[in-house]
Amino acid sequence: MNEVELKEMLETGLGDCEIEMVVEGNKIGLRLVAAVFSGLNRVKRQQLVYKLLNEKISSGEIHAVSMSCLTPEEI
Repeated sequence: MNEVELKEMLETGLGDCEIEMVVEGNKIGLRLVAAVFSGLNRVKRQQLVYKLLNEKISSGEIHAVSMSCLTPEEI
């Protein structure tokens, strides 16, 4: 999995954000901090991220994702 490409996909979809990523094979762990999450509950935040990763998940390139999605005010 190309971590640079993955990070660029997330940055494009989330706008100005802070991304911490751990990749182990086809499993990724994410800690995302972005203003775009403001006003969204936890499920809606995760749905937004899954939408960005859907192509990689569908292809099997990504098998599992764990994530923490925060607004800048929450850190």
